Amino acid sequence: MADTVVDAVIANVKEVAKERAISITAETNVLELGLDSVERMDIISQLEQSFSIRVPDSLLPEIETCQEIADAIEEVLEQQGNATDTPLEYYDLEHLPEWKQLQQMINTVEATGESNPFFAVHESASTNKTTVAGKELINFSGFNYLGMSGNPEVTAAAKSALDAYGTSASASRLVAGTRPVHVELENILADFTRNEAAATFVSGYMTNNIVIGHLMGPGDLIVHDELAHNSIVMGSILSGAERRAFPHNNIDALNDILSNLRGQYRKVLIVVEGVYSMDGDFSDVPALIEIKHRHQTLLMVDEAHSIGTMGVNGRGMAEHYGIDTVDVDIWMGTLGKALGAGGGYIAGRSHFIQYMKHTCPGMIFSIGLSPCSAEAALKSVQLLLEQPDRVATLQSRAAFFLTLLKQRGVNTGDSNGTPIVPVILGNSLHAIQSSRMMHERGVSVQPILHPAVAEESARLRFFLNALHTNEELSVAAKELVAVLKELDPAYLQP
Repeated sequence: MADTVVDAVIANVKEVAKERAISITAETNVLELGLDSVERMDIISQLEQSFSIRVPDSLLPEIETCQEIADAIEEVLEQQGNATDTPLEYYDLEHLPEWKQLQQMINTVEATGESNPFFAVHESASTNKTTVAGKELINFSGFNYLGMSGNPEVTAAAKSALDAYGTSASASRLVAGTRPVHVELENILADFTRNEAAATFVSGYMTNNIVIGHLMGPGDLIVHDELAHNSIVMGSILSGAERRAFPHNNIDALNDILSNLRGQYRKVLIVVEGVYSMDGDFSDVPALIEIKHRHQTLLMVDEAHSIGTMGVNGRGMAEHYGIDTVDVDIWMGTLGKALGAGGGYIAGRSHFIQYMKHTCPGMIFSIGLSPCSAEAALKSVQLLLEQPDRVATLQSRAAFFLTLLKQRGVNTGDSNGTPIVPVILGNSLHAIQSSRMMHERGVSVQPILHPAVAEESARLRFFLNALHTNEELSVAAKELVAVLKELDPAYLQP
């Protein structure tokens, strides 16, 4: 049995790792193959399916070699063979290992005397200010980059759609859910992004899930940046295609992957974000286009955080780089950030958009975008066309704040030229504490903790918007420096 288990482990590792695992043995350290966390979980998941078991979460951090994985499986099989009853974790939700893991994390936070920093109730629109528990704070916790959410004209437009169409599209777009505002919004999005056509969906997260999941399939390959949003990763898994991550913004590594693997697959899709929401840096889209043409692949750019924020007029990465939009096959974006509404969209060539509208499960089996959200997004784009100076103001505020922090020795990571400014602490507890201390000083900024990022990358994350004043930004920078000095003066490098 032992040889069978080890052989199965090696076969599964080879299936996931491909060329990285050509010469592996039972003693090969799987962690040294360059697999990302999701790929490692893919291996465990496939083995669990093969042997009809559940490998306890407590064992996963300790597993390194193929032999150790096999030993863990054999241990579980032995326990399973001796068991007379089905373990509670298999049928009682209260005993799910995932729930117990979350419970342990919450208990660990509470043991430090800190409260849960998440799901705070904000009692006002998320602009340059927000209200939490009756206290007004300078707000760096929301994505309202251009101040469109809460804008009187945008609000009035949404109200008019409520009067005209009610609160719901009441059907999928394919059958009876399309309203005139959907058509207007898709037309203006196509024009604004300089594409032939666009299609809208009820959620930005779902847009990536369903578009990637529908376009790609078994026999295909998806190669994405290792920092790509969870919606991209989950859409890739949903598709059934093979998936590989390349080191963040490393074009040479991407080229090496495609040089080795392109010939083994039918369609290959490269997926990146325009602006990365954790680090505030952005992709080299012209270089990605060159790679796309060299290896004859498809290219998708997620503009959730770059539409409305990049380029002179906020038209995104194509405008920022001065490139032809046709060189990118799929431009994806959200309506819930710079455009102040809710939902997502894709834009590109008309034949592809028509295909997705008529066949994509998220379009034909899901209700249409709420008319009031569509109307709000439409008005936001119209205002942006009339008032492009909003983008210049946002970019100026972001540059001002980043400069303030750098001058004071704050570690802002790779942030550059975007409205996202991380403050890298490398300590999840300090991230929680600093968030709470900033709140006490009148500033709302959220912590990002392990496992959302590696522990050495735990941070605060500031989102700038065009409504922030330089005075507010100066106050926030001053209070941040005071907090960091109190926690550990080493956070402020000379």
